[in-house]
Amino acid sequence: MANINLKELKELIDLISEKGFAEFEFERQGFRLRIVRFKEPAPEDASPAATPPASAPSVGETSSKGPSQVRQTPPSAAAPPAAPEMPVEPEAVLRVIKSPIVGTFYRSPSPNSEPFVVVGDRVEPDTVVCIIEAMKLMNEIQAELSGVIAEVYPENAQAVEYGEPLFGIKS
Repeated sequence: MANINLKELKELIDLISEKGFAEFEFERQGFRLRIVRFKEPAPEDASPAATPPASAPSVGETSSKGPSQVRQTPPSAAAPPAAPEMPVEPEAVLRVIKSPIVGTFYRSPSPNSEPFVVVGDRVEPDTVVCIIEAMKLMNEIQAELSGVIAEVYPENAQAVEYGEPLFGIKS
């Protein structure tokens, strides 16, 4: 991948996410990059390329975990393979706080601090629940709803995608 470096790739993915593109394709000097992003899990009769949210994919391989698929392929390659659907059960019972941006998820304001919230904590719409670092900026994420934290989905310092579930909230 001599034609594009990792920093350029991350900036490109951030820009695509910021602008809300559902699909993007880029080709330069024999290097081809295709990014497909889904905001919500697709219905069963929709595209077979829909995948459940998880961590960011590695460069040069297709992620079967994340809502974004990044794949380095020759110009004549076919579409990415289908992935298994995520069970709907947790979201049917819990309301979900989703990531508003792509970045790195942090549960506390500093490595030695207590987490902003833990399972069992009551939150209000203005309660800060985590920080997401994006391009060296620390963004405080608020709950935007009331309830009790029932589930924390990503691990601390894990990369998260736009729309990825962060917390499950019981009313």
